[in-house]
Amino acid sequence: MGRGEKEALTKLELEIMQVIWRQGTSTVSAVQEGLEQELAYTTVQTMLNILHRKGKLKRKLKGRAFEYSAVVSEAKASHHALRDLVDRMFGGSSEELVMSLVKSKQIDAEQLARLTRRLEKGEEQ
Repeated sequence: MGRGEKEALTKLELEIMQVIWRQGTSTVSAVQEGLEQELAYTTVQTMLNILHRKGKLKRKLKGRAFEYSAVVSEAKASHHALRDLVDRMFGGSSEELVMSLVKSKQIDAEQLARLTRRLEKGEEQ
């Protein structure tokens, strides 16, 4: 596993990655426009450079501007974030995560039954 795969994304990094995943290869200006919150051009540029250093993005000089594209897929980033959450909050136990969802009423018996049927059918989504 490469260094970029191990480092968790901050909230802002994730928002920027979501823009790139949605739009594809993008310039700083395109990412800036794709964000819900207004950020200065230099802030977006700094964040893209950080993501590049972390190995989450690659960049290519096109004319006078860099174009950034994702190295890490959205699915892989989601998997890593979930694994990190389970490891840190639930001692690595997925069962404890599910029990926490049940106890906090984030998921109910009907939803669990539906998920069980999907698993039995071999669905992953």
